[in-house]
Amino acid sequence: MTVKPTLLVLAAGMGSRYGSLKQMDGVGPDGEAIIDYSIYDAIRAGFGKVVFVIRHSFEKEFREIFTPERFGGRIAVEFVFQELDMLPEGFSVPEGRVKPWGTNHAVIMAAGVIREPFAVINADDFYGKDAYATISQYLQQVAGQHDRYCMVGYQVKNTLSDFGAVSRGVCEVDAQGDLVSMVERTKIERTDGRIVYHEEDGDHPLPDDAPVSMNLFGFTPDYFEHSEKYFKVFLKENMDNLKAEYYIPTMVNKLVSEGTSKMKVLHTDAQWFGVTYKEDRPKVVAKIEELIRQGVYPRSLWK
Repeated sequence: MTVKPTLLVLAAGMGSRYGSLKQMDGVGPDGEAIIDYSIYDAIRAGFGKVVFVIRHSFEKEFREIFTPERFGGRIAVEFVFQELDMLPEGFSVPEGRVKPWGTNHAVIMAAGVIREPFAVINADDFYGKDAYATISQYLQQVAGQHDRYCMVGYQVKNTLSDFGAVSRGVCEVDAQGDLVSMVERTKIERTDGRIVYHEEDGDHPLPDDAPVSMNLFGFTPDYFEHSEKYFKVFLKENMDNLKAEYYIPTMVNKLVSEGTSKMKVLHTDAQWFGVTYKEDRPKVVAKIEELIRQGVYPRSLWK
């Protein structure tokens, strides 16, 4: 029997960059949020469950919208919570800490409800139909195995904003298609017809097709154990840094570099888009309208 993968949606950081609950900001013709398109794509790619990581402060609002009924009963729905004080035994929130603990802390919050291979996405990012089909196929193949991870590598040219520089995890990939390293490059943009990232020592060019991470990862469930174990090390080393965050790439780079796990970089020609800047929103609406016109999505997703 085929094991259906689970989709883990990181939604606890809502509003921090955009100033509102942007994941609920309607971008489709029927008021659909970006999350709706992600779940629609996941359902048709064979995912069996969606788990939302949210905060108690907007639980009521969120649960009222994203119900199993909304999705026509086609996918199981669960909720878990990420809060600042959800720490391993023996640790407490340092005085003055207000920043969340990061994306990999959010992943750990789902350890109690996920037993199958799972994909992780950001709630406010549009990944595209092909990306879900690609990652679902891989996750179904590795069911029952361990330390067999994957990520969807987007071509950097398909991930830029017209309204400012962006940060991306630029990936080095070996001849077998496995990840060697992922380096966060800030301030990537197209300048004078070429893509560059800015550093203190000047501009560095990136090929248009350089693979970058958009936080679309796939894991087997053993990833939770690795993450919980290393989170304690991270906390001991970073307790005095009130802004340190435990990111997914932090954990992935550690596991890959020490040879514990392999991460396959899956290729997609899909166009990623998201609302990094408020000015991005009209463009997102227009792109979704174009995909509807092409027949990729129905005009009304859930009716």
